[in-house]
Amino acid sequence: MLYLAGLPQNIGAFHTMGSNGIVMNRNALDIVTRGAGSLREINAYVYSTLLHEYLHALGYVERDVRRLVYNISLDSFGVDHPATKLASKGPDSLLQDPSPTKMYPDLCVDVEVVPDLEKSSRNYIS
Repeated sequence: MLYLAGLPQNIGAFHTMGSNGIVMNRNALDIVTRGAGSLREINAYVYSTLLHEYLHALGYVERDVRRLVYNISLDSFGVDHPATKLASKGPDSLLQDPSPTKMYPDLCVDVEVVPDLEKSSRNYIS
């Protein structure tokens, strides 16, 4: 399951151990969407963030996850792809937005489920 929620800017996403859900930061995604130069950069951000959390779900710790996200992105897309560059520079490289961040007063209370996430990948898994 994928959820979007208002979180502080320093939290891109989180996965609670033992759950099947990832909560992605709607605030950070909004900033990336406004500031990205292309849809490819937005997709790279989403890919990197979800890959990072999936690796945590598999039991990898933070120091290993960052290296793995970079290596997987490099092997999958090559050195010039935005996902690889993002994995190398970190998510803050896309969060340079001079406009004020929309604040969500009830952090983690305003949670939205991303519908049909598993349905869209059913053929891929089969």
